[in-house]
Amino acid sequence: MCDENEDLNKRLTKQLLDCEEEKKDNLDTWTYALKELAEIQDAFKTDENENINLHEKTILDVGTDALKPLYLALKFEPSKIVGINNGVISIASEIETQSKLLTKTKIGFHDCNFFNEETLKKICEQEGITDKFDFVIISKTLHHLRTKECIAKKRDPKHECTEDESSCIYGFDEQEIFKRLLELGKRIVVNEYFNATETDDDKERGQGGYFTTNEWTKIFTHLSENYKVQLVRPKWLHFGKKESHQIESIIRQIDTLCFYVEKSDSNKP
Repeated sequence: MCDENEDLNKRLTKQLLDCEEEKKDNLDTWTYALKELAEIQDAFKTDENENINLHEKTILDVGTDALKPLYLALKFEPSKIVGINNGVISIASEIETQSKLLTKTKIGFHDCNFFNEETLKKICEQEGITDKFDFVIISKTLHHLRTKECIAKKRDPKHECTEDESSCIYGFDEQEIFKRLLELGKRIVVNEYFNATETDDDKERGQGGYFTTNEWTKIFTHLSENYKVQLVRPKWLHFGKKESHQIESIIRQIDTLCFYVEKSDSNKP
């Protein structure tokens, strides 16, 4: 009898610990999304000192966590927010439904790969998006949009590509990715964490791995030569050709970068 009670106590204790851990994970997820919103919200401004006005604006959230769109809707009430990801989180459908009681913003989530242009086009039609989104948010997701051949050997001479590509890191094609993003939205808001010494735990095959200093330099050189680039965090700074050399010294001091990209007046249709 004592053994049975002891076993029961062990099972109940384990269940309680599992529940507490799940609650902590859920709370961390909501808190993390709120922190991200604080990091990106100034990127909706055109001038550092202006107020944020998203009324009648549309937003595409690439790699959505389903939580930032809810926070955005509650705080700024844009017209519509569409979130896409490879498998949206389980709470997404509940947020879609329950948010109607809290905000006028229409929120829709879809299981869609960013590179699946046909599916994304159908989603836009379904959501009534006939033109570009006013904003496209890429928060902690840009480094997953890697498409080129594996570059892991440049970081580790001992690297060997395996069939599952678990240790591979694809190269990043900044020209094609930002061209594609600007076909979808008028302003691209990028919020990116990076630490080349850390492991990217949510990497899928070679699509992941934080950007290195050299990759950031290459990205900003291309963007500053072809588009309007505004650094938001760690400081408000227009990034033109003359400023592009500063990126290396800036990113050596921080681990999170927020900026936005728009077509410059010279390359707008």
